Amino acid sequence: MNKPIFCAAAAPALALAACAPDAEQTETSKANIAAPPAQDAFFAALSSHCGKAYAGQLVSDDPADADFVGAAMVMHVRECSDTQIAVPFHVQQAGEWDRSRTWLITRTENGLRLKHDHRHKDGKDDAVTMYGGDTADAGSASAQDFPVDGFSVEMFEREGLSASVTNVWTVEVDPAGAERAQFAYQLRRTQAGGAPEDRLFRVEFDLSQPVDAPPAPWGWDAQ
Repeated sequence: MNKPIFCAAAAPALALAACAPDAEQTETSKANIAAPPAQDAFFAALSSHCGKAYAGQLVSDDPADADFVGAAMVMHVRECSDTQIAVPFHVQQAGEWDRSRTWLITRTENGLRLKHDHRHKDGKDDAVTMYGGDTADAGSASAQDFPVDGFSVEMFEREGLSASVTNVWTVEVDPAGAERAQFAYQLRRTQAGGAPEDRLFRVEFDLSQPVDAPPAPWGWDAQ
């Protein structure tokens, strides 16, 4: 299968896998994590959807994402704790569901962290997984940016994905009950930021209409 779209490889990805989180990358203090009020509000807004799933669609028009155009998509706020929220992202193509992707939003001692948990259908780790970044500023109650971190840069370079070393991911969310509430996931890189060419991938989900929760993402059945 192709490399993950979130790695920003040239081809869209449908196969993703995951590895167990690297201890240094995911360990979070359990006590008194001090986050800016905006990040607390953002985390609370996402937590307010815990257990619910929502349908969405691709809204960007990058030619690299042609296989995502018109595809059915569901995001599921599947697991929530005081320090981490797991959001599987399911995509249906050619009549089959790809359940390889899970976004992980974690509290850290300095802010928030986004990681991409990628697994193959058999639950085994993909060569490219647990990449992402930490917030560099307070963001807002509805949107947080995650510039690529050093761990991910090393992985991308090792795996021949050098175009991804300037990635910035953005997650947007409105709290449950908000008018026209939506969730959005976005990957962007720009020539101005050092990328060889501009790249934009964005999907949006309607948070006003829950849908049936999908099956567990690949590799999470026993968790």
